[in-house]
Amino acid sequence: MREVSHGHLSFNRGPYLDKLRVCMDASAQQIHDALQAVAQLRQLHAADPLLARASAELKRFQARRFQATYSDLLHSPRYKTAATFFLKELYSDKDYAERDQQFARIAGTIAKLFPQPVVNTAAALAEVHALTEKLDDLMARMWLADKVTTPQDDECARYIRCWRQVGDIDARTRQLEVVLHLGQELNRLTRMFGLRTLLKMMRGPATAAGLNSLQNFLENGFDAFANMRGADEFLRLIKERETAWIHSLFEDDAVTCETRLSHLLASGPAN
Repeated sequence: MREVSHGHLSFNRGPYLDKLRVCMDASAQQIHDALQAVAQLRQLHAADPLLARASAELKRFQARRFQATYSDLLHSPRYKTAATFFLKELYSDKDYAERDQQFARIAGTIAKLFPQPVVNTAAALAEVHALTEKLDDLMARMWLADKVTTPQDDECARYIRCWRQVGDIDARTRQLEVVLHLGQELNRLTRMFGLRTLLKMMRGPATAAGLNSLQNFLENGFDAFANMRGADEFLRLIKERETAWIHSLFEDDAVTCETRLSHLLASGPAN
């Protein structure tokens, strides 16, 4: 093994590179597995128009809830770019098929195209995406069934019933954890000297390779978190508010929870 020296420090390059390679392989496998799970769910919805419609209604409702919950951040000079990024990339009813296809196409070689911190961010996004889609699929199935039994009922009441029927507080807690982890990874990227220049230089090659959606995600995420000049407060607010909602949706009296949710949506933006 070759020993590489730097000043008064030295390290054995063999074990270091082996460890780095293991990390890269693990990230690639994580991205592949997550996107495969999402693709399977997407196929099921494509074959069932009623389920697809219920899923779209559910996602629109959740996007409204997020928009109302973080209305102050969405209008904050410091936080609005990051809040808008989270809304569009994690909590919207946007079709992510194109981005997913690009991720899947390069999952095995992503470590050769991007620095390891960028690969970590991509892996975190894939995990968030897969877990969210899994939970949304379960919710959509409950949503569809609930519309049959109580077609005239309010969406807030329906959402609470579906949430409690799906249950699985561990999965909801994990969902929040991976969202926060993604935020931490994006924040870490902003501290990498020269990364913004590198991302800009990769626009041409990324476009030529058909990776423009992935490229846009990375650039927009980098800029959103860089503009905050530190993400600790932003991520703390998300953790506090989402934890409170998880608790309320699981533990509060149904009428109390419905009233709170209705008031929140009524106070949010009209669009």
